[in-house]
Amino acid sequence: MAASSSPLNRRLSKGSLIKPTIVALITSTLVIFYIFSTSRLILLHPHQTWIHNLDSSSSSPKLRVFVVDHHNKPKQDEDTITDHLLLANTSSLPLPEPFPIANAHDHDHLTKSKLQLGSSRENLVQINKEIFHDKDLFEEEYKEMNRSLKIYVYPHKKNDPFANVLLAVDHEPSGNYASESYFKKALYKSHFITSDPKEADLFYLPFSIASLRNDKRVGVGGIQDFVKGYIVEISDKYPYWNRSGGADHFYVACHSVGRSAMEKAIHVKLNVIQVVCSSSYFLSGYLPHKDASIPQIWPRKGLSPTNAPSQRKKLAFFAGAMNSRVRENLVETWKNDSEIIVHRGRMKTPYSEALLDSKYCIHAKGFEINTARIGDALYYGCVPVILADHYDLPYADILNWESFSVLVSSLDILKLKKILQEIEYHHYVKLQNNVMQVQKHFQWNSFSKDFDVFRMVMYELWIRRSHLRQIY
Repeated sequence: MAASSSPLNRRLSKGSLIKPTIVALITSTLVIFYIFSTSRLILLHPHQTWIHNLDSSSSSPKLRVFVVDHHNKPKQDEDTITDHLLLANTSSLPLPEPFPIANAHDHDHLTKSKLQLGSSRENLVQINKEIFHDKDLFEEEYKEMNRSLKIYVYPHKKNDPFANVLLAVDHEPSGNYASESYFKKALYKSHFITSDPKEADLFYLPFSIASLRNDKRVGVGGIQDFVKGYIVEISDKYPYWNRSGGADHFYVACHSVGRSAMEKAIHVKLNVIQVVCSSSYFLSGYLPHKDASIPQIWPRKGLSPTNAPSQRKKLAFFAGAMNSRVRENLVETWKNDSEIIVHRGRMKTPYSEALLDSKYCIHAKGFEINTARIGDALYYGCVPVILADHYDLPYADILNWESFSVLVSSLDILKLKKILQEIEYHHYVKLQNNVMQVQKHFQWNSFSKDFDVFRMVMYELWIRRSHLRQIY
């Protein structure tokens, strides 16, 4: 015992502790330095995104990678803009997927608003939040968008062989995929259109996926070739596509086949702003923050019917085809329940009566992540319950969905009744009141009105418009 407490032994013991500590500190410093130095090679400014462009002008195709600045307003100091141009032989380097880096807003609520469905209990505490993430900012930017946003539409004549695909319909759109036609019809009538491409913020690719699907000359199997051919045509005829690789272009699609329509037009898939109903984080073709979600709305005329919260006797309602495991699990679990009413397929009684009689209306993922059920629920004043994991909800960077809907993981179907029953009545009333407030954002009009679907989608495009520069 005496030997172990000698000054020499104490110094040795102390040294044996100091050495590992020093080694650990040096190792940590090196690791941090390595991470910092390598991350600078791949990370962009938070408002920038990789853009890919194949340069086929030479015998050896090169991959051009642009950096797109998605900041809302042009920078005053040109030295603050980071521009890159990478060249690589495509025979040895596969075409990479772009980084899904946040863009578009000069504030941080964009990232916070993309709803990742986690614990349902955690979601319930969000009920008292405001409808807008930042209402003052939205209203300020909306006014600027309404005043200055300009869209150039690639022109096509009425005698074009595919006028039915490229021009707006001359009738009132209807059906499950009407959002596609309504948008085009509203855009063509709007003050956002410019005939001068030099003043355009964005360029609209006017082909309709739903119309291509129903055109016997094209059909589902021919959509990919049509889109590829269309891009070749406009890139040969006009200079606007080539200068950005399509990054300042957009198209709108609501039909589910739209998710695979771009497979032969890689530039469209990677660069173009895709405004689509099937906006799923799970699909490789959809890039959050670059692309945008448009609500799938079944067109209805007139004012929406109302029913007070106290008059809604059923807890929750769902009816639909059994085309997904989520729906099958939902119906199998609650088919004999007296408070959660579920139906396989069509109902014998009016669908509208069930929506008006229920406090909560369930949106369960089907073949696609999107259906018109959210729009249906909102129209009839029913609080949506969203059972669709990985869904990039419409206007998610504008509206706080947790203020007017209930987000439930598909893993919590067994707990669904408990989750809904634990929402106190005054919280439910707040949710339902907020539903009534957001109805106008999910409504198509024959002539566009402020804050309806068309104007909200235009705002989504406004915050995604790009300022590009290319250096050689």
